[in-house]
Amino acid sequence: MGLKESIEDRSAVVGIVGLGYVGLPLALEAADAGFQVVGLEKDADKRRKLARRELLYEGMDGERMARVLDRDMLRITGDSHDLLPCGVICICVPTPLSRTRDPDLGFVRKSARQVEGLLGEGERPKLVVMESTSYPGTTREVVAPLLEKNGMALCKDFHLAYSPERVDPGNLNWTISNTPKLVGGMNDCCTTLAEAFYGSFVKEVVKVNSPEVAEMAKVLENIFRGVNIALVNELWMLCERMGLDVWEVIEAAATKPFGFMPFWPGPGLGGHCIPVDPFYLAWKAREYDFQTEFIELAGKVNVNMPYFVSGLVAREVNAAGKSLKGARVLVLGVAYKPDVGDTRETPAAKLIELLRDSGADVVYHDPFVPVFQLGDTTLRSVEMVDDTLSDCDCVVIVTAHSGVDYGLIVRSGVPVLDTRNVLKSFV
Repeated sequence: MGLKESIEDRSAVVGIVGLGYVGLPLALEAADAGFQVVGLEKDADKRRKLARRELLYEGMDGERMARVLDRDMLRITGDSHDLLPCGVICICVPTPLSRTRDPDLGFVRKSARQVEGLLGEGERPKLVVMESTSYPGTTREVVAPLLEKNGMALCKDFHLAYSPERVDPGNLNWTISNTPKLVGGMNDCCTTLAEAFYGSFVKEVVKVNSPEVAEMAKVLENIFRGVNIALVNELWMLCERMGLDVWEVIEAAATKPFGFMPFWPGPGLGGHCIPVDPFYLAWKAREYDFQTEFIELAGKVNVNMPYFVSGLVAREVNAAGKSLKGARVLVLGVAYKPDVGDTRETPAAKLIELLRDSGADVVYHDPFVPVFQLGDTTLRSVEMVDDTLSDCDCVVIVTAHSGVDYGLIVRSGVPVLDTRNVLKSFV
């Protein structure tokens, strides 16, 4: 039986490298669709939690996870050799930035080397799919040469495609199954196999002509948001000087039924993709003697927002006749988005660092993040009660979690800097 046939009848074993926010939902979706799945996760603590059926991320379907684990449709391991019987292997590992904000593909390279060691053995050939977000050219220029290192040949020993993840943590409306899936293979046979695999559990699969098109499309999706958020962030800074309410301005513009899409300002960008992707593309563009000035400017604006917000905090404290040095500031929310515990690239980290550097005593409350690691310092979420607020000189709303008692904050009389406009209904 060929690889395509084994995919179509669900007899192919699927390997998922990395069980994070991307890999774990993909593993559950594939297992629930009838595939035998092997999940490779290097974090032993995460493996233990999954073995205990603990939900690692918000929005996960606990019943589904228990079902596929109880039926042995998903096996979790820390040994890459357990991927040997897999006919399909999806790479879902982080692609962070280095200290100099250049692409760090260390996890991708390590994963590709692990997969290369499995080629030529077990089920062959294998379909390898990159899902990790990266710059256009990563699949062809980085992953493919590693897979070919020991004489393995494309379409003989392996097939290779790129299919960008489109996971939105905590979003219960748009999931893997109902979000269109882009696939771009190294050639037509690779694309066909990737389409067959994802078509087993995704309602709509969209084929593109190459991995580079799929990679660029993923980067564009996130840069689009980043650029528009930078626009309204810059507008927020101007409105502050002009004495205008930026949220009222945007709401007024949004009454136009065509030609305008509202985006909202905030204390900075978080998550893995939107703060990172502009730098990935800018780095790649320099190879072509091209400067992505517009995109890089948007990135600079968004990176600067914690500095702007820290200045607003100082203004609020000063207006109350106090100095930021020695003031107690409550940061409300350290997750990068509402109702999740994901703190990757959260702007709260930089904001807290800036406030502490100015001499403020900073505490935080986040119902989804009981412990927050800030460099070498471990912070713990405080209770949102009257006593907590009475000790504070300012509250900064960074994340608009829906379950927070904002009325309690308003009634406390403590100065509030609302970077998310969540107190609008209390005014």
